[in-house]
Amino acid sequence: MPDKQWNIQPFDAAQADALAESLHVKHIYGQLLVQRHIYSYAEAKKFFRPELEDLHDPFLMKDMVKAVQRIDQAIREKEKILIYGDYDVDGTTAVSTVYSFLHGYHEHTGYYVPHRYREGYGISFAGIDYAKENNYTLLIALDCGIKAMEKIAYAKSLHIDTIVCDHHLPDEELPDAYAILNPKQNNCKYPYKELSGCGIGFKLITALANTWALPDKSFLQYLDLVATSIAADIVPITGENRVLVSFGLKKINTDPIPGLKALTVLSKVKRDDKYQFRVYDLVFIIAPRVNAAGRMDDAHKAIRLFIEKDFEKALHLAEELHRDNTDRKDLDKHMTEEALTIIENEGLSARNSTVLYRSHWHKGVIGIVASRIMETYYRPTIILTQSNEMIAGSARSVKGFNIYEALHQCHDLLENYGGHFYAAGMTLTPDKVEAFKDRFEAVVSSSIDPALLVPEIKIDAVIQLREINNSLYKMLEQFEPYGPGNMRPVFMTSGVCDNGYSRIVKQDHIRFEIKQNDSEIFNGIGFNLAHKFNVVSSGKPFDICFHIDENDWNGKSHLQLRVLDIRETAKSD
Repeated sequence: MPDKQWNIQPFDAAQADALAESLHVKHIYGQLLVQRHIYSYAEAKKFFRPELEDLHDPFLMKDMVKAVQRIDQAIREKEKILIYGDYDVDGTTAVSTVYSFLHGYHEHTGYYVPHRYREGYGISFAGIDYAKENNYTLLIALDCGIKAMEKIAYAKSLHIDTIVCDHHLPDEELPDAYAILNPKQNNCKYPYKELSGCGIGFKLITALANTWALPDKSFLQYLDLVATSIAADIVPITGENRVLVSFGLKKINTDPIPGLKALTVLSKVKRDDKYQFRVYDLVFIIAPRVNAAGRMDDAHKAIRLFIEKDFEKALHLAEELHRDNTDRKDLDKHMTEEALTIIENEGLSARNSTVLYRSHWHKGVIGIVASRIMETYYRPTIILTQSNEMIAGSARSVKGFNIYEALHQCHDLLENYGGHFYAAGMTLTPDKVEAFKDRFEAVVSSSIDPALLVPEIKIDAVIQLREINNSLYKMLEQFEPYGPGNMRPVFMTSGVCDNGYSRIVKQDHIRFEIKQNDSEIFNGIGFNLAHKFNVVSSGKPFDICFHIDENDWNGKSHLQLRVLDIRETAKSD
């Protein structure tokens, strides 16, 4: 990977000082808040002390009344209701949440998740046929459906009504659904636009509970699933999502549903009663195991895990997901190694894009491999593999480059494509692969700003090592939960020196022991920085950018630096 560009984030010093003064805290906390677009005491209070009362009225969402009335009618008339969702974490948590809630009051409720390889993403014709064959007359689509014009029209022709609960950006034309719950659609006055698919499902069951005068626990009991969806789907953890994640994490750490508890036990992360699960754990421990079900086999296993009420049975189901994830990691590792070897042997690293194809690569892992290759060479990346008679691909982009638009400029070579700014998928015929590789490279080369091919580290604040103490760390904990819109603060310190005991560990990483002027010695770990060890061992001052961590060892805790990058200290004129 090329050297990273370090960029110190701007902020209004006067606003930071005023806010810090009103909160009676140090300037640095005011600075961090202003950088997160928090400017007043009231906004800071909501940020640091989120309350369930801060959640918006679900009936502010366009079509919520229609959706509730249609579900109410279906229950009164004993219609069969099918809960339909995608095979990823957001989709499976959404299905589990709405199914578990409705099934408790209406036994004629079922669920369906499309098979990743036989049906693909979103509402499928096969899924609608399943609904018809099993006499379902109401379909509630979660985390999908906003662009399923043909499928929803087909369902309507079979006398199946559809309620769409989706958070993806709609096109100008909307499907002919009975009701559409999506804060991003035109004329929807719902105040918060960044809910996950499961979050919208949660708002639906909240509205139903309010209509039926049920206790709050009837819907709040699913907050741990909602938090999992928000973390895994990488939506902003701001506003309403911050409230949902904050209370969802509390539930995960005190009274999780059996399925999530089983996953935490198998992950062996929760080492003792003091350990508190955080967003990081949901993203890197829980989400991969849930996604593995759909990647390697059948996502229905994830639903069965999340709706299971018996812990021992949930543990057995979680073991299946754990095995799927182990298989996924093996595939991921081998495919990534093979892809990196191809780039090196074929001299592809000088190109502005990376497009690789091997017919034997596993379709369920190509998105992960695309992400790993993109992170290594920091180029728009597409990984292709054989899928039946077609070639299927997964694309990932660098920050600031619209990979969906780049694919659009190759549309005549593609059978189908779709996605977003940073991630997309496509299919094409085998005879078009080489032409597609060349066209995509030409499109990227002619349109990308070269500066976008240099990875960036955004630095929140410049501090001295002597300013790092337990008080600072405890205050930073108050900024959690971290995520998009409130990323974990990155600090920079200039002119630190090795005390002579820094060393390379496990070939790729650096274990730091450093100080700055008259500071105490600080320990740190820098993953995958061993290639820069000469900067540390030179005896000259160097700069670091880092997170502040707490390290537990043998029952004792101490602060350490999670070093993200290092560079030589610039000589002063």
